Amino acid sequence: MADLKERLLPPKPASATNLRDSSHRPSASGRQPFQGVDVIGLKKRGQGLRSWIRVDAATGDSQIIEVDKFTIMRRCDLPARDLRLLDPLFVYPSTILGREKAIVVNLEQIRCIITADEVLLLNSLDSYVLQYVVELQRRLKAAGGGEVWRSEGGELKTSPDYLPFEFRALEVALEAACTFLDTQAAELEIEAYPLLDELTSKISTLNLERVRRLKSRLVALTRRVQKVRDEIEQLMDDDGDMAEMYLTEKKSRMDSLFYGAEQSVMSGYRSNDGHQSISAPVSPVSSHQDGRKLEKTFSIAKSRHDGMSSAASATENIEELEMLLEAYFVVIDSSLNKLTSLKEYIDDTEDFINIQLDNVRNQLIQFELLLTTATFVVAIFGVVAGIFGMNFMIPLFDSPKAFTWVLVITGVTGAIIFSLESGAETSAI
Repeated sequence: MADLKERLLPPKPASATNLRDSSHRPSASGRQPFQGVDVIGLKKRGQGLRSWIRVDAATGDSQIIEVDKFTIMRRCDLPARDLRLLDPLFVYPSTILGREKAIVVNLEQIRCIITADEVLLLNSLDSYVLQYVVELQRRLKAAGGGEVWRSEGGELKTSPDYLPFEFRALEVALEAACTFLDTQAAELEIEAYPLLDELTSKISTLNLERVRRLKSRLVALTRRVQKVRDEIEQLMDDDGDMAEMYLTEKKSRMDSLFYGAEQSVMSGYRSNDGHQSISAPVSPVSSHQDGRKLEKTFSIAKSRHDGMSSAASATENIEELEMLLEAYFVVIDSSLNKLTSLKEYIDDTEDFINIQLDNVRNQLIQFELLLTTATFVVAIFGVVAGIFGMNFMIPLFDSPKAFTWVLVITGVTGAIIFSLESGAETSAI
């Protein structure tokens, strides 16, 4: 057995042998290398196991599974950059991506992977995630199998309002995201209008600070709502992306092609007289020919599938998904209109406050100019007093009514100057 194992296994490289020998060889300091390092624990931590909530499409049952990132990538045929959108450690805008075998949804708190058979959500204690799971289970169990039945001729028929599983899961996610954003918009609207009315009646530092915080919240919420709306609108504008999200139909087409290819391969083992050969070919030449036949058959099936996919993508009936997206586009657009109206009301309030502040500022400037003019008039009396207080003799000092006439003339002159200045300042303001 040991000789057989050595012949089958490839030879070990010298580096691996030296590494294994050095792991048991003590170092110069007398200690074993990598001593105290939990290598097995590092491997386990490096796997990145995460807890996921899985909702089965057939039964609607949910279970908690722990898988790593690479298993999810192989299971859903997704690249690593798509899984990065679901990482709760990163903040990404709302995104809906349609891939070959899955739909990646990142809408507010709902971050999930939707396939034709299941929904995978990151396990979280968030109430919106739990509500999503409960609502999806309720809809799946309420629908049951009544929407798909077999007719008398043996053909499968569906009801007019039938939706595939992936669209049901996407609808619940859109409903949760739109309801969450609309609720936040309504709460912000209820809080904003009384605060703005109070600010218009009483302008204070506290009210201005509250309005500033309110406006910052409004801008952030508007950006999130706008991103969800743009994402839905982008999907509605691209027929190819919407056709790519029909996972159930693509899966059924692949299954039919696989079974057709399998039957064609099995028919190759039948003999010319119509009987199936019981024993498999044992000749190396015939085995090689059968392998080439199998490979050729699958290549033909794959090319046929690619042709059908390209033709189906051009003529895909996307009315169901388009109507679904349009319904929630109207909801999210209504929320955006609420926020836009609130922003316009805040802008109008700011304009009104600026007008009031400008009016007060003009009044202060006018009062300051009046004080300046009054100071100038009083300064005239000081100039007159300084002139008559000089040490020189004039005949006017001998008249007993000279002081009265000086006061009258100075007062009339100051009043005329004050009135002229006040009228000019009022007309200028």
